[in-house]
Amino acid sequence: MLCQYLPPDDRPPSSAPPLLAAHALTYSRNATPILGPLHFHINPGEALIVQGPNGIGKTTLLRILAGLLHSDSGHIDINTHHNTTAPERTRHIAYLSHLPGLKQDLSALENLHFLNALHGYHPQRTPSNALTLVGLTDHAQTLVRQLSAGQKKRLSLAQLWLSPAPLWLLDEPYANLDPEGITLLNHILTAHIHTQGGTLLTTPGARPTLPVPTRLLHLKKAP
Repeated sequence: MLCQYLPPDDRPPSSAPPLLAAHALTYSRNATPILGPLHFHINPGEALIVQGPNGIGKTTLLRILAGLLHSDSGHIDINTHHNTTAPERTRHIAYLSHLPGLKQDLSALENLHFLNALHGYHPQRTPSNALTLVGLTDHAQTLVRQLSAGQKKRLSLAQLWLSPAPLWLLDEPYANLDPEGITLLNHILTAHIHTQGGTLLTTPGARPTLPVPTRLLHLKKAP
């Protein structure tokens, strides 16, 4: 399976350097091409939507950008720095997988403090405020394994809101969200973009409507 890059929507070039630029990325598995070659960038103050059917390689791409997988060829610039290491990327990138990265035997509040201890936190935001934002104040001391799937998703959004990283990589963040959760995610993304952060998010279906500047990276099977 080969993924091809289709040019995104035409937009005036940003005066600031890209938060991330990918150059000729390729990836294969068992000698079968999965991705590439891909060329794209993410500017401050915008969202890049990666669209394509399930199995096309969207999660693989995000894992490469986050430094969890190595591409076969090509390179990635983070804030114009060439091929940064995974630890360096964690200072610039927040990665939200489609599987919640939560500690099941810690409480909701303890999970947020644990995240802060690992990666730091936004200087104007606190774990308690994050729980209030996502409607989990009454579950601050509830163990994560006792939360519903929807509540775990909201706790993941609280983690995201606390992140000081300028670039967010989100794997199908709208999956399994109710209308209230979609509104909440849009609010969090809008606030991040308006502070000149950048977001790359994946979707298998219709392009989400966001109240922020967006571009499209469409992945498809090779003919």
